[in-house]
Amino acid sequence: MKIYKVSLPFIGMSSLMLLTLPLANAAEMPIMDHSSMDMSGMDHSSMDMSGMDHSSMDMSDMDHSSMDMSGMDHSGMDMSGMDHSSMDMSGMDHSSMDMSGMDHSSMDMSGMDHSSMDMSGMDHSSMDMSGMQGGKAPADARSPDYSNGVPYGRYGKPMMMGDMPLWGVSVDDLGYQFDDDQINYEVGAWYGLDERRLSLRSEGSVQTKGDKEIDSLTSLSYWKPLSIFWNGLAGVAYDTENDKPAVMAGIEGTAPYFIETDAMAYLYSDGQVRLDLGAEYEWRLNQHWVVIPEVELTAFSKEDSDNHITKGFNEFEAEVRLTYETLSRQLAPYVGVSYETALGSARGQRRQHNESVDSSSLTTGVKFWF
Repeated sequence: MKIYKVSLPFIGMSSLMLLTLPLANAAEMPIMDHSSMDMSGMDHSSMDMSGMDHSSMDMSDMDHSSMDMSGMDHSGMDMSGMDHSSMDMSGMDHSSMDMSGMDHSSMDMSGMDHSSMDMSGMDHSSMDMSGMQGGKAPADARSPDYSNGVPYGRYGKPMMMGDMPLWGVSVDDLGYQFDDDQINYEVGAWYGLDERRLSLRSEGSVQTKGDKEIDSLTSLSYWKPLSIFWNGLAGVAYDTENDKPAVMAGIEGTAPYFIETDAMAYLYSDGQVRLDLGAEYEWRLNQHWVVIPEVELTAFSKEDSDNHITKGFNEFEAEVRLTYETLSRQLAPYVGVSYETALGSARGQRRQHNESVDSSSLTTGVKFWF
């Protein structure tokens, strides 16, 4: 009987200690050291870790894709080795996080809401942005003229090709008309830049028989582009046929369908106004052979019987040439057919002076430029 009396209290005390031991272990959990814990295979989706100290935890192998960390304090966490590519951080408070050692190269932040982030108190004074594009040029940057302080020598500062004045000469027509026994010519020369030039032009004819009369119209003008396809000219001119000086102005350029067009107006000293209209097209057969049709109209503002001029359109000229371009297209001999006729009242006036009203001729010549 004594044995039963002694054994019952001992058994009761042992049972009580066994019951209270799990409670004691649960009470000690908040101050546990998690530094050596391997939680790579754990499911953290339903864990409440708001009161835990994560400062010494190694979570480099953890899967954070389904973790709710909105109430966690991340101020002392070292996340330099963590993979953040699949983390949902839309509800996190980043205000006290130290992310200086984090690798953000693979982070997908397209779904983050930055509208409520307050960065007004951030101190950027110690940030090193020397590798970023923009900002002030470094001290060792190249000088604006690319000289780097080295003198140009005895030849002086080089010039860009676009700023150098250039010159050119073109002979658009130098040919002989067999039926009229005359030499026709059209010559032009210019000097200047792409945006402005001084242009000299002369066109006319020289009779090879009889008194060898020379009829020419020569102009000196200022040339300037007006648009992509059109240029303007203004200057002075002299007409040997009328023996009068004139002020001239006009435009030249490329009309639709690549038709070279020009319109020139001349105001003579006696008040007479002359208008020349011309159009030319190059029909290229291959790299060398080219067919060039050309037409020209001449009109006057008033009648001048001394020079056989009537009011309105006086003359129409047309010519078709077959040219062969050679020497890099700088030289092009040609053969062709020309036609000339008087218009309006000029036809009757020519008949009164025993002059031909219509004429046609076989032509041959050359055109070149340099």
